Amino acid sequence: MKAYVFAGQGAQFEGMGKDLYESSAQARELMEQANEVLGYRLTDVMFEGTSEDLRQTKITQPALFVHGVVKALILGDNFQPDAVAGHSLGEFSALTAAGALSFADGLRLVQQRAFAMQKACEAVPGTMAAVLMLSDDAVEEICASVSDIVVPANYNCPGQLVISGSQAGVEAAAEKCKEAGGKVTMLAVGGAFHSPLMQPAQEELEAAIAATPFQAPRCPVYQNVNALPATDPEVIKANLINQLTAPVRWTQTMQHFIRHGFTEMIESGGTGKVLQGMMKRLDRAFATSAL
Repeated sequence: MKAYVFAGQGAQFEGMGKDLYESSAQARELMEQANEVLGYRLTDVMFEGTSEDLRQTKITQPALFVHGVVKALILGDNFQPDAVAGHSLGEFSALTAAGALSFADGLRLVQQRAFAMQKACEAVPGTMAAVLMLSDDAVEEICASVSDIVVPANYNCPGQLVISGSQAGVEAAAEKCKEAGGKVTMLAVGGAFHSPLMQPAQEELEAAIAATPFQAPRCPVYQNVNALPATDPEVIKANLINQLTAPVRWTQTMQHFIRHGFTEMIESGGTGKVLQGMMKRLDRAFATSAL
């Protein structure tokens, strides 16, 4: 069985999507539709923007959404997933590619999500750090021992867990992780994604999701909050709302792919290397590729 997966923030690159725009009339049409929906020429930033331009949450999220979804949609009848999943923002791409959301509605939600997250970051500053070489249990215990806000945010693969929270909380947890033998890298992000500090953004997104029509997807969607497949639109919506303050359980998602009999994973969006790399850390023999 084959799973298509969609990348989240961090997979962007300068010039992304330009080759698609120039080589496919369908891709060009979808990208121009995206420009109209957003009210500005996102494609100009994707094609000509600097890495700093593309790092802005309000640009990164719609850019990666458009890039990943367009790559899947232009396959037409050749896009035959047995399941889809997406890492954080990529979950919106996965849902759209699988038909749970229209392209325009998915993009509008992503734009609203990005602006809501940016506002939450500015209201209460926070940060994130990647922790390597420690077990998930060890990092969880360290986070729980810190008095300031810090929580596991992204379970990326075995031995790689991103923590998120207040500046003081993340720094305190980072020191304890180093003392326990871990390697810690502070991340250049705009705020504390997938932590309680995103609560104001979650409330904004909940209203937007409630006002957006969802359909049953063409295949199961493995969602971040529980790493389980869903097809019921109401379940999908509830999980999407909780996603902003809950951790991304990507390690568990990949483990479920293996347990549920999947034999191939195809990555769409951004460099096409990020999610493949995480799977290879879990199971080097698992077949992976990129669109």
